[in-house]
Amino acid sequence: MIHMADAVRVLEQALALGADERARIAHELIQSLEPEDADAPAAWSEEIRRRVDEIEAGTAELEDWETVRARLEAAGRK
Repeated sequence: MIHMADAVRVLEQALALGADERARIAHELIQSLEPEDADAPAAWSEEIRRRVDEIEAGTAELEDWETVRARLEAAGRK
């Protein structure tokens, strides 16, 4: 059993790592909290194929990066 003092020590050591290493650890920790979904890879492949098909058919509504970026920045300020 890990005690709180051990957890604090691990956190301190993690915070001393570089940004890339911290991001990798954060990703792994978040992944460990999410339940495994066996259907997810197939569902994502289907969604990607659907989006590619729309783009290639010319039926997708695309936005340029500047528009998307401005919308995200505005949403972040709320």
